[in-house]
Amino acid sequence: MFGRQMANIREVLAQNLKENRRRLGITQPELAEKAGLSTNYLAMIEIARKFPTADVLEKLAAALGINSSELFSVAVSPERAMEQMQQKILENLDRAIECALDKAVKKRCEGNQAAPPQ
Repeated sequence: MFGRQMANIREVLAQNLKENRRRLGITQPELAEKAGLSTNYLAMIEIARKFPTADVLEKLAAALGINSSELFSVAVSPERAMEQMQQKILENLDRAIECALDKAVKKRCEGNQAAPPQ
């Protein structure tokens, strides 16, 4: 999941479902049985063709031994996380510089207005 951007929530769910199932070393039929689903339906979820109800999501999470919110977390590579952090720092720095310049200009303008005409 590190190498590409996920297109939509179905794909995020499909990828996380597969990864968690494989992490446990169980097959689709085994997970389907644990969650009380048909293997065909589970397969459709894993290829992002179907999107389950909240009840089914809870059953899948319980069968995988995870919190249902983990089915929707998007993994970010350390490199991408660093890029995002650097981008935020630069954005904050730009805002701080802009604010400081605005204050300096405002202060200078106020100083010019207070000076008596020559």
